[in-house]
Amino acid sequence: MAARVSIVIPTLNEASVLERTLRCLHSLTPPAWEILVVDGGSQDETVTIAKAADVVIVTSPTGRAVQMNRGAEAATGDILCFVHADTLVPDDLVTVIKQTLTDPKIICGGFISLMTGDQTTRWGISLHNFLKTYYAPLLFRPHRFFRGLRLLFGDQVMFCRRQDFWRCGGFDPAVPIMEEADLCLKLSRYGQIRQVNRVVQSSDRRVAKWGAWKATGIYTAIGVLWGIGVPAPILKRFYEEVR
Repeated sequence: MAARVSIVIPTLNEASVLERTLRCLHSLTPPAWEILVVDGGSQDETVTIAKAADVVIVTSPTGRAVQMNRGAEAATGDILCFVHADTLVPDDLVTVIKQTLTDPKIICGGFISLMTGDQTTRWGISLHNFLKTYYAPLLFRPHRFFRGLRLLFGDQVMFCRRQDFWRCGGFDPAVPIMEEADLCLKLSRYGQIRQVNRVVQSSDRRVAKWGAWKATGIYTAIGVLWGIGVPAPILKRFYEEVR
């Protein structure tokens, strides 16, 4: 049987962006096996939008790591793909994922994230985030970088085999930020991580609120502090939720 791709979307008050993302995901060719929206207690129209889109709805306590684990538990596919509610993916997403994971040495993959707004493309921040996938592990885990460690972040549409996800314990529910990077560290014990040469589009809503320089400073500070071992709950204080 061909590998089946389950798409997991953690949500919390994402009504302003979710409908567009679900339309994009429903147009995939070939289609995903299933789309799961894992809601953490939205007070807006998020769940109503998800119900109208004919997707699997999973309820969960609030917390992105907890929600993504709940989605992984409910998923029935062989491959898990984690998509943020404000991210648009290429229409051949499923094919790219399957082709990448045909290499048994690849344990996990992600895409290049291009941060965009209604009238803006954040080229500088997008380039920095692309490079961070490589320079962060090179600086802070050089011995593992040369064995294939790359650090992927939430807006890069991370994917892996379901058995490998649970083999390393899934997302750590105690980690409120940098949970994808933490998962990369665990997965890299079993194989290489690849950033594929394809682009996904992520909303620039945080940058639009913070400003480009402040956003770059926050992203850099969080990455450096995480790299030297500062606990994630402390890092969370730097990061304001914007919706």
